Order: sequence, then structure tokens, then C-alpha cells
Amino acid sequence: MYTVSNDSAYELIIKNSKFITLLYKLDDSMNIDEILCDVRSNYLNATHYCYAYIKDNIKKCSDDGEPTGTAGIPILKVLESKKLNNVLVVIVRYFGGIKLGANGLIRAYTKCTANILKQVKLNELIDGVNIDIIFDYDQVKDIDYLL
Repeated sequence: MYTVSNDSAYELIIKNSKFITLLYKLDDSMNIDEILCDVRSNYLNATHYCYAYIKDNIKKCSDDGEPTGTAGIPILKVLESKKLNNVLVVIVRYFGGIKLGANGLIRAYTKCTANILKQVKLNELIDGVNIDIIFDYDQVKDIDYLL
């Protein structure tokens, strides 16, 4: 499993439609609904706010009004193919007046997601265990010796 090193943004224009791709590295304190609300308020009057995320191996995606299966699933498939975790991708679309068709939308959302992932470094996630050691102050030398 991998995660991204930092948040990023990417913009692509296809047949007058503007696709703004936003990548977020998720941690335990982040609320996905709050991030989506912020995106909606920062990019007013957009036609669609499509997204996909994988957080702690829980997967979810949304087409947000695009034809079923043309936005959220293609975004999610790219994330899965890169074996990512703790990542959210939101693609804001401003419709440019020319319909792209189902295949065109799938290609656009896939391309946006793949291109933004090229901009960031991927970090490998390694399973680990946190261990808390509780001891009295007079045992510091013993603990230092053991560690």
C-alpha cells in the first residue's frame, strides 16, 4: 500500500470543459464531508463535484450527476491500480457546452486522476505497532539499557 506525500491540484481543459483535480492526503483527523463542503464553497457554480477516496481501505466514489459509472468509478480504479490508501481525489467540472459522451467522460476523469498522481511522490505504508511503555522515573536507566 502507498499514500501520497502531499496535497496537489491539476487543471485540464477538454472541449471547453474545465476539470480541476484536487488531491488530498487523508489522516485520522480529516473529515471527508468537510473537505467536500469546502471544495463546493471554493468552486462555486461548478457543474459537478465528482470524487473517490480510499481511507483505511474503505472505498467510496460519487459521479455527482454525471452519467452513472463515468466519473467516480474511473477515479477509484486509478487509485486502486496505484494501490493507494488514505487518499481523496475530487474533480470539479465546469461544463463547457460540448457533451463528451460516456467514453469521453471516462477518459477525462481517468486522465485527470492519473496526471495528478504523477505530480506527487508516493510513500509506502508499512504496517507497524505503537507500544507505550509506562515506568517510574527511577527505572529510566533500566529502560535505556533495554532499548
